[in-house]
Parts: sequence; structure tokens; C-alpha cells
Amino acid sequence: MRSRRHLLIATGCLVLMAGATFLAFRRVPREYLVASLPDSNAKKSLEHILEPSVRRVEIKNATVRKIVNAAKLQIGDDYDASYRSISYPNGDVPKGSGACTDVVVRAFRGANIDLQKQIHDDMKAHFRAYPDSWKLGHTDTNIDHRRVPNHIVFFKRYGTELPTGLSGTDLQTWQPGDVVEWRLAGGRWHTGVISDGISPRGLPLVVHNGWKCVEQDALDAWPIAAHFRFPRR
Repeated sequence: MRSRRHLLIATGCLVLMAGATFLAFRRVPREYLVASLPDSNAKKSLEHILEPSVRRVEIKNATVRKIVNAAKLQIGDDYDASYRSISYPNGDVPKGSGACTDVVVRAFRGANIDLQKQIHDDMKAHFRAYPDSWKLGHTDTNIDHRRVPNHIVFFKRYGTELPTGLSGTDLQTWQPGDVVEWRLAGGRWHTGVISDGISPRGLPLVVHNGWKCVEQDALDAWPIAAHFRFPRR
């Protein structure tokens, strides 16, 4: 009788522990859990548990494929938007960390497109076309390409501006390698690169870094301010 009672108590404890673990996982956003796991096998296991498999689309354009692959290589990087003195051209902040704009810059570097140089050169020639919200009064090769408002002006000038809607024919315009610009609460900006994954909801996944670089079903997480394709094709 006593052993049966002990067995029931032990079983009850296990059930409670399993329930608590499940609730703990449910309360923590999937992207935090996946990005924090150091082991790739553990990441894959957790992806399978917490989110249904995504559908991958074929990328036929070689340039776009390089952009997307370079974006995905950053998954797991830490967030760090600190001002850094970097080389020019092809300068970069320390590997393994960066801000949301660094995801975009590094993605295009994967296709031999140096946004640091291109944005700086255009700002130098057309400074008044760009916002001077920081009251510098001049260009800065260390930071100009790391600011979302400058990305928006540059992509409007030299890329293709596309619909921002997420339904009907607008949804079909979102393609791998595109750039999304979000407007967050408090007037803050955020940006990311459209991946080759399609979520179970039918929305493209985005590679972005707001706390940790992740590939995430987050296209509609914040108000979309702009949608660009660069280079034009």
C-alpha cells in the first residue's frame, strides 16, 4: 500500500513538472529559445517542437540567393548597435554581433554589394536628399549605412519600392532578398531581409536582429513603413 502511494506521489510530481516545463516554454517566445541555444542539433529539435516546418521556396536568381544565404549566416548573432570606427570601404562591426541594419549590409555584401560605400557616395553627392536627424551636417562612413532612414532614402532612389500590404496581390510581391522597413513604437525604426521560408500562416519569414538575429515569422509584427527590392531586376 505504501509503495503504491509513493508511486502515485512520484507520478503526480512528474506530471506537475512536465506541465510546468510546458508552460514555461509556452511563455517564452520561440525566437528567444532558438537563438539562445548554442548547439545546432538542439536548435533543430526545438524548432520542430515549437513551430511547424516552414516551406522553402526555390531561389533561381544567383544574386538573390547569395543575399538570402548571407542573411541567414548571421542567425544567432548578438544585438549591438554601438557606434564603431570601422574601415572603408567594406568596413564591418565585429563579427558575431550587430544591429538590424548590419544584417542588411552583410546580406548584400554576400552578393558583393557594398552598401557602406554606395550609401556614403550617394550621401556625399546628394547630402540634402538624406535626413540629418542627428545634426551632423556631414557624412560619416562609420555609421551612415547603419541607419534605417538612410537605407530608405537610398533604396527609394536606386531600388524598386513595392507594396507593403500582406494580402491578395500585395502578398505575392514579397520575394526572398527583399528588404522590409518597420516603424516601431516611439518612432523607432527596424529592418530585415526577406528569407526563402514561408510560415504556416503563408507569410514570408524575415531575418532580422532586434535582440538576437533570428529567422522569424514576424513580417506583420510591426507596422510596415516600406518594402524594397535592390538591385532593380
